Amino acid sequence: MRAHPISPVTEPMQYRAIGVVRGQYVPADPSQPTRGLIRTADGTELEAVVLGRLLTLMRRHLDLELPHLWVVYPRSRDENQLHLQMVGVWEPSTLSQAEAGDPALEVSASGAESESEIESESEIASGSKSDTDSAESVSADSGSGSADALAEGDDYFSVRGELIYTRPETGDLVVKVRQQPRADGSRPIPFKLQLRGEVPLEHLRHFVSLDLRRQGQQLCLEACEVVAPLAQRGTRGGKGRRGGGSPAAGSGGERRGSDRRSADADPGRSTAPVRKHGQAVSRPSR
Repeated sequence: MRAHPISPVTEPMQYRAIGVVRGQYVPADPSQPTRGLIRTADGTELEAVVLGRLLTLMRRHLDLELPHLWVVYPRSRDENQLHLQMVGVWEPSTLSQAEAGDPALEVSASGAESESEIESESEIASGSKSDTDSAESVSADSGSGSADALAEGDDYFSVRGELIYTRPETGDLVVKVRQQPRADGSRPIPFKLQLRGEVPLEHLRHFVSLDLRRQGQQLCLEACEVVAPLAQRGTRGGKGRRGGGSPAAGSGGERRGSDRRSADADPGRSTAPVRKHGQAVSRPSR
């Protein structure tokens, strides 16, 4: 049984972007509570949206006047501004008591329903029956206070994907994360996360696993594991072919230009019959 909101990695090249943020969720409009912000203890206000059936869980069992540990998917939409998609809440001390007979607790955190999120993260701690069973077990064993805490601490994020940009001197990183195909077979467009930290240039175009900590509106690197290099798409024909084709293209252009000039100088050529292979062509006498 799981006792953690972030499921363990099952494949070496498993993409994901998930984390936890503690704070009070404040809807932008009480009549439309799916959009709002998470106000953290350090005073940061993080733009957030509620996905899946988490909203039902929030209405039935959570006091939104209090801070909670939210399970979120991070996104980078604007520079120096973190956007969060809320898909679950990690609070075994509360959910284990409210579990009995409530269908909202069975699928409450399935963000993949509407956003086609990463498949391995579509069932978060409060979302599936097995997760709530696990939460109840932890709560019974160790008490509500310790059950709600994580070994990694608050504001921890796990990002796994392709390192497509790194600038160690400024501490800028960009990681590309791919998502699982949707139910209809279509493939969501990969998204990019802007992060902070120092990763050497030699790890560019490698698959990396990053442990990060939120600081304000930034996700800052704490640990980096370089998993493997990623194969890159080559240009059509390869380097040698591309290089060898340039002179031919140039000479062909000169030849075509020469033909056009000759045709302009001698209008009779424009009406001359087309020469077929093995046949002679007679020209009109002047």
